[in-house]
Amino acid sequence: MKAHFFSADTPQAQQAQKTLTGIYGDTPLEKADVVVALGGDGSMLRALHDSVKHKKPVFGMNRGSVGFLLNKYREEALLERLKNAHPVKINPLRMKVKTMAGQVLNELAMNEVSLLRETRQTAKLRIKIDGVVRLEELICDGIIVATPAGSTAYNLSAHGPIIPLSAAILALTPISAFRPRRWRGALLPQSSRISFDILEAPNRPVSAVADFTEIRDVETVEVWRDESIEISLLFDPEMNLDERIIKEQFMP
Repeated sequence: MKAHFFSADTPQAQQAQKTLTGIYGDTPLEKADVVVALGGDGSMLRALHDSVKHKKPVFGMNRGSVGFLLNKYREEALLERLKNAHPVKINPLRMKVKTMAGQVLNELAMNEVSLLRETRQTAKLRIKIDGVVRLEELICDGIIVATPAGSTAYNLSAHGPIIPLSAAILALTPISAFRPRRWRGALLPQSSRISFDILEAPNRPVSAVADFTEIRDVETVEVWRDESIEISLLFDPEMNLDERIIKEQFMP
């Protein structure tokens, strides 16, 4: 089992990488069997993006703060842990945007796609699901489309639902909805194709963010689950992620 180590820029993660590569070596990404990500959830996210084109599974160890999708950090018996790890398969979201300048751009998101107002003016969005207009006008600070893996991140802080990884649904969660004020979002089949038209875009500019990649001044945004890409997250057998997700919903 050959590992490639990816770490955050923090002193704690950098020291962990130095220690582990001293023990196990560090194989180039293209020749490795697995990527070991060291840091927090943000570092795990970047490691997942980097590993997509090489189709490598990712085993995270927490050297950050929350580390919801990471295993506990231990230096001993790492190769045995990698061999015995349980895989969880996920498909990322594909975001396709058209900007006001006419550019058409594509990005991937493991956690979420978020639309955010760029100025003091609220955003005005029209929402279509599979080509059908479901909300003619949403006045808000923004909106999030979250995967199950990302439902405990930005989506949760915006009061969106936590979704088990095995659930075949996506969360559509508004950020500070003003009109309709009582709309709290929706749960959608993972096969849904979600489209957003930015209303009054020149006066109410909106940016679209796929995980950590931001595209500003967008005019339309389409989001769907990209089944052509499959990513493996590796977890220790004792780390029952489904149990962690259930417990998270009962946290005070």
